[in-house]
Parts: sequence; C-alpha cells; structure tokens
Amino acid sequence: MNANYKLTCAVIAGLALGVAGATAIYAQQGKVAPAYLIADVEVTDPTTFQKYVSGLPATLAPFNGRYLVRAGRTVTVESSDPPKRVVVIAFDSMEKALGWFDSPAYEAIKPIRHSSAKSRAFFVEGVVPE
Repeated sequence: MNANYKLTCAVIAGLALGVAGATAIYAQQGKVAPAYLIADVEVTDPTTFQKYVSGLPATLAPFNGRYLVRAGRTVTVESSDPPKRVVVIAFDSMEKALGWFDSPAYEAIKPIRHSSAKSRAFFVEGVVPE
C-alpha cells in the first residue's frame, strides 16, 4: 500500500507540474504588444470636426480601442512647435489597430476628419506586458 501511495503522489505531483508549466508557456505565448495611435491634430472646422468626434467611439468599440489622451493640456519641453491637440488611442495589438484603421466604419468617417482638420498620425507598438 505504501508503494502505491507514493506512486500515486508522484503521478499527481508530476501532472500538477506539467499543467503549471504548460500554463506558464501558454501565458507567455499569449502576450502581445499593445499598439497606440498617436495623433497631432489641428482642427480647422470645429463644427464639422465634432461630427467626426461623435462618430469615432462606435468605430473603436469592435477593436477594443480606447482613449488614453484626448486633447488634454500639453507642456512642450523640447520643441519650438508645440502640438495643437494630441490624441492617443490604445489597442490590444497592432493587428487590431490596423484592423480598426482599415475598417468600413472608420473609412466612412475619415473624410470628415480630412475636411475639418490637419493631422499627423502614426501607430507605435508598445512594450509586451510582463
């Protein structure tokens, strides 16, 4: 009985270690770098631009896009040309970010932004969470 008990304990311990190891490996593989849209926007037609702003959240939702910065106060420390309006939108991955940018919903409102603002925008990949 003692040998069976030890064998059973060893098998259970081995299974537990195997499951824990597999879970750790899977968790590492599942981590993806977030992506951020960073935009410097100069609004030239506030009334029209408001239509764009109103429609934007619905385009972000399917891609889990969320505002991190939305035209808050800026302090320029190393430039003679401060940005007019800064926007930072976070996405879970670069694939989701690019998917949003090319989505039919966002394509439908891009012309509103183009006609009511001048902007510089780019995506940047963030650090993979630990």
